[in-house]
Amino acid sequence: MPARVLLTRALPEEATAVLRKHAELDVHEGESPLSKAELIERVRGKQALVCQLTQRVDAEVLGAASELRGVANVAVGFDNIDVKAATARSIAVTNTPGVLDETTADFTWALLLGVARRVVEGHRLARSGQWKGWDLMQLLGTDVHGKTLGIVGLGRIGQRVARRARGFGMRVLYCDAARAAAEVERELGVEWAEKERLLRESDFVSLHVPLLPETRHWMGPAEFELMKPTAYLVNASRGPVVDEAALAEALEQKKFAGAALDVFEQEPKIHPKLLALPNVLLAPHIASASVETRTRMAMVAAENVVAVLSGQRPPNLVNPEVYEGKTTCKEG
Repeated sequence: MPARVLLTRALPEEATAVLRKHAELDVHEGESPLSKAELIERVRGKQALVCQLTQRVDAEVLGAASELRGVANVAVGFDNIDVKAATARSIAVTNTPGVLDETTADFTWALLLGVARRVVEGHRLARSGQWKGWDLMQLLGTDVHGKTLGIVGLGRIGQRVARRARGFGMRVLYCDAARAAAEVERELGVEWAEKERLLRESDFVSLHVPLLPETRHWMGPAEFELMKPTAYLVNASRGPVVDEAALAEALEQKKFAGAALDVFEQEPKIHPKLLALPNVLLAPHIASASVETRTRMAMVAAENVVAVLSGQRPPNLVNPEVYEGKTTCKEG
């Protein structure tokens, strides 16, 4: 009997074709995530589950899937999955790191430039029929070149954002849980700074950290007080890294100049005050949304599933404990 795999959302055909060679597929075609009850019902009897960040996979779901061997998240983040519960049941959890780094760095700059130069406001004015023509004081933004960029998290994406800053002649500060090697700092032209100094000196603060207990609300009321009144916040990492209510309040009080956000605390909900503020650029979680990158992400997820079904250790394993002490072999 072939393996059975549940896809909580349709994937690009290239990835679906790979999976079809190894398993029977049950594909949820709806645009909304499956409810917990629906997910529990459909995951029963499946050996693998392919899901996205919007689909919660908790201990109850995992407990109902007695035959489940792997959960493949089509994303870098995996906070939608109870990894501890999966590990306790010897279920491999995988993600799709690496393939979206350049694309996400590109979009980070789209956000940064968009909010600094008021691109969305200009777009609306140009299309409104109310534009009266060029005016010296119309929609004045702020220069990006020559300014100070503060990068929070100098991982794969953070490093690529730093490389792009060179083209703008920017001074780049960074902070992270651990300082980068001296040769990395030299190559990227970046300078280590403690959190408080980075927030005080940066004209743009760009977040590139995973969602962990220690990064939840990394930016909150105290941090907003430290920022320059002319500074901007950019977040293309994870929504809960920023205290959204505190952000809205700080922007209302003009603690700093503006924000550009691609992710939110309770997606798809966005704090209503942010929706009303003109100095906030909002995007619907599309930093990796290019045809090329989303296809590669789906292919990586498919390859992870094929490895699990074949008795192999998947290449992008989140919980290696599942395979510790095991000798994997490809099933006949």
